[in-house]
Amino acid sequence: MRNFIITVNGKQYEVGVEEVGGSVSASPAVAAAPAAAPAAKSAPAASGKGQKVTSPFPGLIKRLLVDEGASVKKDQPILVLEAMKMDNDITAPCDGVVSFNVQKGANVESDAVLAFIG
Repeated sequence: MRNFIITVNGKQYEVGVEEVGGSVSASPAVAAAPAAAPAAKSAPAASGKGQKVTSPFPGLIKRLLVDEGASVKKDQPILVLEAMKMDNDITAPCDGVVSFNVQKGANVESDAVLAFIG
């Protein structure tokens, strides 16, 4: 057990933290990605026409709200990106047909291409 003193809003608290194994992450605010989660697909070679929809921050693709090839309108939610236990709707930047570059359960980084609207 390791003891730490933490200050929150000017008030100090003494806490004990027990190590349960595994490695310690250098940035404790970011959770490790689950090993079984599928990775984001790479950008389609022949595709890429249309406007890109990119991830504003790292997160988990929780749900795809429209089907592949569906017609969408500008500002229509197309998928749900979970980050820091909050669901965030990612919307279409323009009218068009959606072509996803990710699948449900994929972990994505900031600026990853999530879909194309063309």
